[in-house]
Amino acid sequence: MTSFALYPLAGVVVLTIGLWGLVTRPHLLTKVLAFNLTATGASLVLVGLAARPEGGTDPVPQAMVLTGIVVAVSATALALALIARLSRVDPGAVESSD
Repeated sequence: MTSFALYPLAGVVVLTIGLWGLVTRPHLLTKVLAFNLTATGASLVLVGLAARPEGGTDPVPQAMVLTGIVVAVSATALALALIARLSRVDPGAVESSD
């Protein structure tokens, strides 16, 4: 395996773990963490695909990853604020979202 295949492969593994956690875990906080894993996996795939064998990287996927990091942090903050608000209104809803 080459070093160029390591980042996309690790990204696919992390993305798969995040999607699995997002689908199978009922607790809202673990769903937010799984969403973060999914975003990290997608970022790893994009960074891995941006590498060029002759050296250097493509700057467009790097810019997309930076933008994705900002969006993921904002979405996480919003989700945590909504979970905190929901736990004050209905404490039982946070434990199980089924």
